[in-house]
Amino acid sequence: MKTNDRPLTDLMKAVDTGAAQLPDFQRGWVWDDGRIRALILSVIHNFPVGAAMFLEYGNESIHFKHKPIEGSHADSNTKPDELILDGQQRLTSLYNALYSKNPVHTTTDKGKEIERFYYLDIEKALDPSADDEEVVVSIPATRKVASDFGRKIEKDLSTRQDEFRLKMFPLNIILNSSEEQGWQNEYYAYYNYDPAIIRQFTDLFSKIIMPTQKYAMPVILLDKETPKEAVCQVFENVNTGGVSLTVFELVTAIFAMDDFPLRKDWEEREEKYFSGDLLNIVTATDFLTALTLLSSFQSGGTVSCKKKDVLALNLKSYQKYADDLCKGFSLAAKILQEERVFSSRDLPYSTQLIPLASICTVLMDENRINTTTAKNMVKQWYWCGVFGELYGSANETRYANDITQVIKWITGNGDLPKTITDFFFNPTRLLSLQSRQSAAYKGIMALILKNHARDFISGAEMDFSTYSNEKIDIHHIFPKDYCIGQKYDKLKWNSIVNKTPISASSNREIGGVAPSVYLERLEKKGSVLPSDLDGYVETHLIDHTLLRSNQFQDFIIDRARKLLHAIEVATGRTISGKDSDEVQQAFGASLE
Repeated sequence: MKTNDRPLTDLMKAVDTGAAQLPDFQRGWVWDDGRIRALILSVIHNFPVGAAMFLEYGNESIHFKHKPIEGSHADSNTKPDELILDGQQRLTSLYNALYSKNPVHTTTDKGKEIERFYYLDIEKALDPSADDEEVVVSIPATRKVASDFGRKIEKDLSTRQDEFRLKMFPLNIILNSSEEQGWQNEYYAYYNYDPAIIRQFTDLFSKIIMPTQKYAMPVILLDKETPKEAVCQVFENVNTGGVSLTVFELVTAIFAMDDFPLRKDWEEREEKYFSGDLLNIVTATDFLTALTLLSSFQSGGTVSCKKKDVLALNLKSYQKYADDLCKGFSLAAKILQEERVFSSRDLPYSTQLIPLASICTVLMDENRINTTTAKNMVKQWYWCGVFGELYGSANETRYANDITQVIKWITGNGDLPKTITDFFFNPTRLLSLQSRQSAAYKGIMALILKNHARDFISGAEMDFSTYSNEKIDIHHIFPKDYCIGQKYDKLKWNSIVNKTPISASSNREIGGVAPSVYLERLEKKGSVLPSDLDGYVETHLIDHTLLRSNQFQDFIIDRARKLLHAIEVATGRTISGKDSDEVQQAFGASLE
């Protein structure tokens, strides 16, 4: 890696000839007019505008399709010397505003597309009290500024004489010494070589034009030997234009060398398979990671899906496994819906979808996933990951263990997968589960729904259709206002132990009163018998007698026991420490 300053004139020539081009990521976005003017002001005031980063073209490990910068005269077949990794928008804006003779394609601050030329107001540029808005002026492509719906011309710069008369210097010649000199000579002649005019322009030349012609930008150059993952890291770290470049962008550019439109292919798959409530959280990079995991497993070699492995994914493997993996994701969604996870909002870990979909794809290929035994083993592994809270950080190594160990466990009576043996749940964790952000919180809600939880008024089971139509959400069982009034411990009343899925209509009836009061309201509202309502309540892992008698403390202990039992059933693992001193101090009793 080398860092050095390069004259802006040299950078513009490289863009113009195609010696410097872009990796073809098919990202069509431009800076707005105000941002371009601010960039020009920084350059003419000799302020730094940040470094650009280039990659020597011809990297053996990364074959990018390339494209000239928008507005460049370079032919698309021209082979570049360097690719611009960071600085695209700054270089594109500077090239089009200060070098190209064509109007600059930009937008207003509200996003309306416009075309502009940029001028320097000579008098304002030399006036220290002038506002920036007056120094660099944006003029329509017609070179006329009009008002009254085009009927009145406020400023006309359509001829060179108009530029001279209004003392407006065209910025798209500022970096071309000969053109600038020609304009200057004609400008002097227009004013009959008035000494005051010459003095003024000489001042402009020494303070602005010459420094701009000598302006240099720092350029970091990555050499041809830079490994793929390092280039990817650069893309992820540089985000000066407001658009984060991902592994997917890099693979898109690599596949483009084989004329394969990865972005278009993903968009079609996204619409067909990943637009539902549950899978809409899957990103293009998630899909590539899962495909790399699946491909490396099926090839029989080392199983890995780290960033460097995704970047090494070849088009042949992508085309071989992409269709099956889409079906694997759909199958994963069905399994999650069976487990009462209905939407991405309620999905404990989006990351765990990667190994789940890959495992489903392999088992689908072997016709095993439809057997109850295999499916239950997958579910056991899944819930151990959720309640062990094992997918919250970098997970690529765990993904590789998952697909290898789970498949072996299911198909060859192998040892228990590491995700199952790593499972640990501290009973006091129930009290710290206070908001729906955590995976275990969402997991417990799914287990309550899986217990055939019924609506308090209608008695309808909260399946997928009810969940969507009845606006089911998570609410307090002993209402918040009631608990505050009773001065109960917030750690208990605001925890998952005192929460359950309730329909919007039922929750309106509950209000902020004691459970004994709102249960009577619900009976009247739904014309439901007390015995039936008691049955509905029990489906939420709630003891109805404790609820009807408003026994908050006993309710907390009883429900905590029931929730722990539900976790044990789902994970197939025993939760230890239910009668520890820590648990007894936290809950006021043993949870055995």
